Amino acid sequence: MEGLFTFNDQLVLITVLKSCLLPINFSTIEKTAIFISTMRRKQFLSSFTKAGVLLSITPSSIVTEYKNIWHIPEFLQKGDTIGITSPAGTITLSEIQPAIKKLEEWGYKVLVGKTIGEKDNTFGGTDLQRTADMQAMLDDKNVKAILCARGGYGAVRIIDNLDFKRFGKNPKWIIGFSDVTVLLNHIFEQHHCASIHSKMCNSFPAVWEDADAIQKKSIESINECLTGKAISYTTTPNSNNKIGKSAGRLIGGNLRTLENLAGTKSSPSTKDCILFIEDTGEYLYSIDRMLRNLLRSGKLKDLKGLIVGGFKIKKDDEGEQFGQTLEEIILKVTKDFSYPICFDFPVGHQKNNMALMCGVISSLVVTIQEATLTLNTVTEFD
Repeated sequence: MEGLFTFNDQLVLITVLKSCLLPINFSTIEKTAIFISTMRRKQFLSSFTKAGVLLSITPSSIVTEYKNIWHIPEFLQKGDTIGITSPAGTITLSEIQPAIKKLEEWGYKVLVGKTIGEKDNTFGGTDLQRTADMQAMLDDKNVKAILCARGGYGAVRIIDNLDFKRFGKNPKWIIGFSDVTVLLNHIFEQHHCASIHSKMCNSFPAVWEDADAIQKKSIESINECLTGKAISYTTTPNSNNKIGKSAGRLIGGNLRTLENLAGTKSSPSTKDCILFIEDTGEYLYSIDRMLRNLLRSGKLKDLKGLIVGGFKIKKDDEGEQFGQTLEEIILKVTKDFSYPICFDFPVGHQKNNMALMCGVISSLVVTIQEATLTLNTVTEFD
């Protein structure tokens, strides 16, 4: 199976590491396997003789790729600690209690950050307080994942003051969406690390039993990502979908936030990626303008696929009708590209907001009948 390695393959991996003077341990073997899994497996393995002599791939090229390897944080186990902090808007301790309860039901310990309950106008504390709280979570080796309490606005005010050095050595899951798109795309671009785009604490139902099936499923999908379960989502057909199939690294988030990141070091390199977008409370002309920004900056040019999630659109002002639908806008700005496009995907500011793992190789298959996104991670060897 693509991405999984036999015992003999592991010996080849060890040979690679030895030839490159890299440490031999499970972590380095796994990370090298992840790199190889993005290549044609047979092509890579055939580059070695039976004696394990490196032929077509040189140690220097492997070292270069190893430094650029994509990190998938360790998947969580019962007893692991999840930290909760608010890098953006304010939220109270009582408002996150449903999330704490559910996390504990899943078997995790919860560390509540100092920003919970803090308020500085719309923010969950001052910029300094929010920076310090997130930094503490990033640096704490016992914290295996960081769940952002809510979105709103504020992550962009602290991102440049965060130190990710310890995070780079000890990567962990950062979880959230909306304004947290800033954090997810920053660690994607600057630290080549996977993250989870999903609902946050303020979306957990107060009474679990009263929640509908879709709401429960979207919350449960967070834990499925955290524990490394197989992730695949299939949508209903949309006549505007562009049929095709492709594979690429998954990245994206809130469209307005992605536009605002343009020209910064947090803006993602989208070449050979599957991009997903969603937004809320925007006029159609504003959506067109944001997509034109992505087009002009080259973000749409070399994609492997485009996924369009939920868009809550403001009604045009009287006499100011834009004259195009969301689908027409997107199809027009992508008319010169052949990659598959999927509409109505379950991601965004809506109940049906399924957890996605940013930074992992994913496949997108769009047919007349349906569209399916499958996330692929390498977690163990067979």
